[in-house]
Amino acid sequence: MRLKVGSVIFKKTATAESSNGGNAARLQSFRTNGLGLKSQNAQVAATGGWPIFVQRYVPWALLFVGLVMIPLSYYTGLIAIGTVNMLGRYMAFAIVAVGLDLIWGYTGILSLCQSFFFALGGYAMGMYLAHHGGPEGIIDANNWKIPACLYVVYPYKVGEAPGDALVPWFWKPFYTLPVTALLGLLIPGLAALVIGYVGFRSRVRGVYFAILTQAITVAGWLVFCMNNMKLCGTNGLTRFDRIAGFKLANPSVKVSLYILTLLSLVGVYALCRYIVKSRLGRVLIAIRDDETTLRFSGYKPYIYKLFAFVLAGMIAGLGGMLYAPQMGIFTPANMEASASILVVVWVAVGGRGALSGAILGALAVNLLYNFFTSEKDFLLFVWKAEFWQFILGGLFIGVVLLLPGGLIDLWRRLVRAAR
Repeated sequence: MRLKVGSVIFKKTATAESSNGGNAARLQSFRTNGLGLKSQNAQVAATGGWPIFVQRYVPWALLFVGLVMIPLSYYTGLIAIGTVNMLGRYMAFAIVAVGLDLIWGYTGILSLCQSFFFALGGYAMGMYLAHHGGPEGIIDANNWKIPACLYVVYPYKVGEAPGDALVPWFWKPFYTLPVTALLGLLIPGLAALVIGYVGFRSRVRGVYFAILTQAITVAGWLVFCMNNMKLCGTNGLTRFDRIAGFKLANPSVKVSLYILTLLSLVGVYALCRYIVKSRLGRVLIAIRDDETTLRFSGYKPYIYKLFAFVLAGMIAGLGGMLYAPQMGIFTPANMEASASILVVVWVAVGGRGALSGAILGALAVNLLYNFFTSEKDFLLFVWKAEFWQFILGGLFIGVVLLLPGGLIDLWRRLVRAAR
């Protein structure tokens, strides 16, 4: 017997079907609901014209606001360059959230090491920026300029003098921007390949895979905090000055980085959306809904899971590369375990299983963070920055209990109600 689910074909013999009615019923359910993914035509028929209008034109309107109105507002003096820079950093976070939603929302893999991949990309770009930062004139014996942030915390051995400091060999490939951009994607991708292959090939999944990735993140954080690793220890990478020959302090450069981040976010979203709508996306959703049945049907789920995991790692690395020049500093704090959990909060609040929800959640939570981490004097009490943790925890718990579909589901309900 052949059952077709979207573009995925499941084969089952008549004997097995008669002996296992439960599996047959499950496969029939897959065929009926398309593995939980409604077709575009079904959505159109069920919701009518107004939701179609919203679906088609609201994303373009938002893109117009981000690409045209925000820069125009800065150049006309309506908003400060700091606001543009802040939005650019938050969109770098949104890129990471989209990658996590691909593997968690669509593939069912809860990864708690996205901040690790984010930091690998950020350190790659940070090393390039440190090479071209100040101050000038600190040259080693091999005629390489020692980055100022490394020179300050250089781990001298016993008997070594400051004149014996050398630029480590692994810093040198990051001197040019094209090579840095390539390595900023390849290094997180290779790290994800190793982690994913060992974990998925051994059929580690569920909470055990989450614990594994969390442990790897903590281990990576400890390594990057060590001063003798010559990665500037807990001080991190600082003293950034130029990128591609342009001064980072120049407002026009900050606006350009903002636009580049926005376009990268659009590109990442388009790529992930194409994947989840393709045959490959149907397989990823089948892994999320019933990996065992998919394996019995002749597929090798670990290959597809590995693909999604590596892609998400590279996407996180891209976010880190875009974040570093806009932040002006990159430290091991960006790799802490809490940072990976925060990415999960973004996706959960925005709406797991909806790429646009991941973007919405990342931007919404970070904008709330920016508002609630500044001290405010109310009539009855003074709001302090440390109170933000209560807002974050309440937001996460409230979404889980009251709105499991996240903010994007609330938006869809409002659109349907407005018909």
